[in-house]
Amino acid sequence: MLVKHSEVDVMIVTGTNVLLGTTKGVFLLTGGEDRKDWKVSGPFCDGWPINHVIGDANTGTLWAGGGGEWNGAGVWRSDDGGANWSVTRLSKGLIDQWAAEDEGFAEMIGWTDTPLPFTDEISQIWSLNYEHGRLLAGTKPAALLESADNGETWTKVEALTNHPSSESWNPGAAGLVLHTIVPDPDNSKKAWVGISAAGVFATEDGGKTWDRRNRLSNAEGCDGHDHPAAPQNGETGHCVHNMVRASGKDDLLYQQNHHGVWRSSDGGRSWDNITEGLPSTFGFPIAVHPADSKTIWVMPLNGDSQGRFPPDAAAAIWRSRDGGDSWQDMRDGLPQDACYFTVLRQAMATDTRSSVGVYFGTNSGSVFASFDEGETWQEIARHLPTILSVETLDRAE
Repeated sequence: MLVKHSEVDVMIVTGTNVLLGTTKGVFLLTGGEDRKDWKVSGPFCDGWPINHVIGDANTGTLWAGGGGEWNGAGVWRSDDGGANWSVTRLSKGLIDQWAAEDEGFAEMIGWTDTPLPFTDEISQIWSLNYEHGRLLAGTKPAALLESADNGETWTKVEALTNHPSSESWNPGAAGLVLHTIVPDPDNSKKAWVGISAAGVFATEDGGKTWDRRNRLSNAEGCDGHDHPAAPQNGETGHCVHNMVRASGKDDLLYQQNHHGVWRSSDGGRSWDNITEGLPSTFGFPIAVHPADSKTIWVMPLNGDSQGRFPPDAAAAIWRSRDGGDSWQDMRDGLPQDACYFTVLRQAMATDTRSSVGVYFGTNSGSVFASFDEGETWQEIARHLPTILSVETLDRAE
């Protein structure tokens, strides 16, 4: 059922909540236990561009990372399920320059000249992750920040910044960004990150050292192609778009990158091409079933230089039940004529219900949901700002 715009802000509730980062702040969608009669609240975070929103289901705490040229970089936090928000600013923006030069403007916005920790180092927060009591943030330019106090204070993970390969990292179209953080839920010392366009990096000692993991496997079909972002010289394309880890102990990873969909059965030490059967090699998001490591969903687009919209202007989510060995297109309920939206790298997620819900947001401001693992779809929100990220939060009573 289409979302109802509530007169009173609706905060995180028991049941399923969808957290949206947009170009005009944070929005929350609440569907409750039955995932019906969706309601929207927002925008929050003073209308900042928000690249990523996450939450802790146990406490209801929410974090939102973003910023840009005007605001600088920062992480917002709500300790009461979205009712109230505060920001920890990490770098300055044009607003600070204006305020420093205009006393009246400074007074109007309540500005004071406060030193910020990363003003000359980062311009935006691009990704967040909370696991093992630790909050991590990926930035632009690419760096990894860590907070042990829920986002009040931050330190940089210097071992990644100073990786021997760092001088060779090249920016993608959106710049050099650390956009994906994938922890091991059972081992606080293990984590993977995705950087465009430097590839996949992993740590197994809590961030003290990092291993670059882009090597192709020895399987057939993993050779290079005539494209600068394609596999070559024995490695996958370094422009990784999104990466997920499947449940279980096997360090099974999947990634959608600039030139295909890839699977690693060894924690990223080698990658197999699983693009065959999809209508294109290009796309942004990828999601994995929370309990079935072989079920994944992707949203192929027609190509980086062809408009970046669904092939033939007909939307489809493609699902695999066998870890990418075969694919099926899921179209029921999705627009099949004149569909030119884009789904960005962090704009698809699943919930953790017994019948898993899959959600994606578009750059045209719609949110689509499936409550039968992709078989059928419905639009649960529309007319929102450009959606940059989608995450879910399932809360028990």
